[in-house]
Amino acid sequence: MAIDDFLRQLASTRRFTLGVPHAVTVSRDGGRVLFLRTRGGEDPVTCLRGLDLADGAGGRERLVADPAAPWNSGPGDVPEAERVRRERARETSAGIVAYSADADCRTVVFALEGRLWVLRIGDDPREQAGVPEPVPAAGAVTDPRIDPTGQRVAYVAGGALHVTELADGTGRLLAAPEHDDVSYGVAEHVAAESMYRLRGYWWAPDGQRLLAARVDNSPVQRWWIADPADPERPPRAVRYPAAGTANADVTLHVLRLDGSRTEVTWDRGAYEYVTAAEWDTHGPLLSVQSRDQRTVMVLAADAVTGQTTLLHAERDDAWVELAPGTPARTSAGDLVTVSDRDGSRRLVVGGAAVTPDGLHIGWVSGTDGEAVYFTATDERDPTEQHLWRYEPGQGLSRYSADPGVHDGEAAGGTVVVLSRTEGGGAVTVGWRDGTRAAIASLEAEPLLKPRITWLTVGARKLRAALLLPSWYQPGTRLPVLLSPYGGPAMQRVVRARDAAFCEDQWLAEQGFAVLVTDGRGTPGRGPQWSKAVFGDTLSAPLDDQVDALDAISAQVPDLDRGRVGIRGWSYGGALAAIAVIRRPDVFHAAVSGAAPHDQRLYETHWRERFLGLPQQNPEGYDRSSTITGAASLTRPLLLIHGMADDNVMVAHTLRMSAALLAAGRPHQVLPLPGTTHNTPADEDTFSHLLRHELAFLAESLSVARPDTGLRWPGTSSWNGPRRPVAVIAPA
Repeated sequence: MAIDDFLRQLASTRRFTLGVPHAVTVSRDGGRVLFLRTRGGEDPVTCLRGLDLADGAGGRERLVADPAAPWNSGPGDVPEAERVRRERARETSAGIVAYSADADCRTVVFALEGRLWVLRIGDDPREQAGVPEPVPAAGAVTDPRIDPTGQRVAYVAGGALHVTELADGTGRLLAAPEHDDVSYGVAEHVAAESMYRLRGYWWAPDGQRLLAARVDNSPVQRWWIADPADPERPPRAVRYPAAGTANADVTLHVLRLDGSRTEVTWDRGAYEYVTAAEWDTHGPLLSVQSRDQRTVMVLAADAVTGQTTLLHAERDDAWVELAPGTPARTSAGDLVTVSDRDGSRRLVVGGAAVTPDGLHIGWVSGTDGEAVYFTATDERDPTEQHLWRYEPGQGLSRYSADPGVHDGEAAGGTVVVLSRTEGGGAVTVGWRDGTRAAIASLEAEPLLKPRITWLTVGARKLRAALLLPSWYQPGTRLPVLLSPYGGPAMQRVVRARDAAFCEDQWLAEQGFAVLVTDGRGTPGRGPQWSKAVFGDTLSAPLDDQVDALDAISAQVPDLDRGRVGIRGWSYGGALAAIAVIRRPDVFHAAVSGAAPHDQRLYETHWRERFLGLPQQNPEGYDRSSTITGAASLTRPLLLIHGMADDNVMVAHTLRMSAALLAAGRPHQVLPLPGTTHNTPADEDTFSHLLRHELAFLAESLSVARPDTGLRWPGTSSWNGPRRPVAVIAPA
C-alpha cells in the first residue's frame, strides 16, 4: 500500500465520518431507535435506519428510508438557509442529513434538496424501506420539525415559518418576515456558531403552539463574500457581527395555529443573547445572557401572557460557560443546569450540585423521567470523556466503560451509547429489561493507523500525544512538527482514533516526530484551566506548547530541536503563526490555516467572551492578534485560507499578509477558491493541500529523505523539493 493511498482515502471517506451512525432518536417508550448512517465508509449518501425491540424484535436493524430509491425523483433546490445550517453543523454527506420524529418514532419528516417528505414507519421490524410521501410546501424547505403528536410539521421557507397538516396537506403561514432582514425560526449567526444553538423554533408538547425566534439582522453590519476565481458570480452578502459591533435583535414569540401570537418578555437591554430555549411539559424554558457574558438568567415563560419568571441566575467574573443541553427539567420539574463551583464544572439538579470534585461536565444529553444523562471528563485523565447518569435516590453511575469519547441518548429506560475509541467507532443499545444490541458502524478502516504514545508532561501535567514514524529506530534524529488545536472549542488529545491523528501519522511517516498537546484554554480540565486565557488568548497556550516540547525532548533525545515546525487550522492556525513570531528560538517554520489573525474581525459572542469589547480592552485584542507582531517574523510562514469562509473571513489572512509585506517579511499565501472554513472536501484538492504543506515544511526544515529501509517510488508525487513518498505495509 503506497502511503499516498491514505490521502485519497482520507478525502473519499470525508475524514472517516461516512458510515458512522449519528443523529440518534429514541422513542418515548424506549422500544424504537432511529438513526442516520451511510451505506458504507466511502458512500456519501445518508439513509434513515431503525432498530426495534418491541414485540420480540430483538434489536433488528432495518432500512427506513433510502434517498436513492425511485420516490426521490430528482434534484431540487437547496435554500441558502439550509446550506448555512449544513455548514455550521459540519455536515459533509448527502441524502437525508437531518430528520424529525414524533414522540413514538412512528412518523418522520425530512427535507431533501429543499423538498419536504413524510414517512410513516410500520410496526413490523422485518419491513424494509418505506415510501415517503411528498408534503406540499410554500417554497424550498429548511429545518422541518414534526410536532410531538405526529399530526403536523413546521418548516422555514424564505424566512417565514409555516405549518402543514400531514393528514390533508393544509398549510398555514404562522409568521412572515416584515422586511428582508427579518427571519422566523432560524438561529442567528452567533447562536449557531458560538452558543451551540442551531435551532430557531420549538414545538409545544400538545402540537398546538410553537416558541419561535424572530431575528432582525438589520442592526448587523453587512459584509460581502466573493469568489475571485469566478468573476461572473456576484458577491454574497452576509450579516456578520464583528467584535464590538451590533448584534441581531432576537425576540421570542409564542405562535398559535389560529395565527395569534404573544411575545415573550424579559429585559432584552440587559440580556440580548438567547442562548437556549425549549418547550417541555412544564412550559417554555429559556436562558438569556448579558453582552459581557458574565450573567446567564434561566427563565420560565407563561405561554399565555409571555411574562417570564426567574428560575436561576448564574454569574462569573470571567464568563459563564454555556453547556449544551441546558437548561432542562426533569419530569417532576427539577431544573437542570451546569455551574462552575469550587473549582469544578458541576451538574446542578434542583439547585443542588450532584457531581464530585474533579468531574467536569461537558454537556447534558437529556433527561428521562427523573434521570439526567450527561458527558463529563475526570481531571485525573482528561483524555477520556464518558457518559454518566444521575437520578435522585440512586446517585451517579457511569454508562461507558472503555477508554475513549462517549456520548448518548436515552428515553423510556433505553440508553444508546455512541463511542469513539482508539479502535474506532461503536454504538451500543441497552434496554430497560437488560437486552443489549449493537448498531453497526461502517466507517472505513484507515490504511494508516495512528501510532500514539500518550504522555503527561511538565509541571502543569499537560496531556500530549507523540506520533513517530513506523520505521523509527532509536538513534534516528527526527525533526519535530507540533500539530495542535489548542483552543477552547475542543480537545485534540483524547483516546479516540480520529482523522486528525491519522493525518498526523501520515506526516510522521514523512520523517517527522509529530507532537499534539492540549494546553490551558482547552476544555475538559475545569474552569480554572479553561479560563486561563481570559484577557489574553495566545500567551498561555503558546507557553504550554513550548513547555511540552521541552519536557518531551528531555524524554526522547532523538528529537531535533534545531528543526521544529508547527501547523494548525482555525485557532490552531493562529497559534502556529504566533509561535514563529514570538518564539523563533524554538519554532523554525509554521503553517497557519484559516486563522483569525485580527481578533477585531471575529464575531461578537466568541471573541468578546475572552477579551470583552475592543473599545474597552484594545490592549487585549492587540496581544491576542497575530497581526500585531507581523513585523517580528523571521521564520518561514505559510498562510492558507478558504476564499468562501464565512466564519473566519479570508480578510484575516489578507490583512496579515499585507502587514507582513509592509514590514518586508517574506511569507507564502495559499488561497483556496470556493472553500469555506472546513478543509476542502474535494479529493484532489485535499490531497494536494497536504502535499503542499509537506513540501513547505520539508523545504523550510531541510527534511531529507529518511533512510528507512522502506521501498520508495522513484519520484515524488507532490510538487516541491524532491522528497520521496513512502510505501508501507498495512498496519
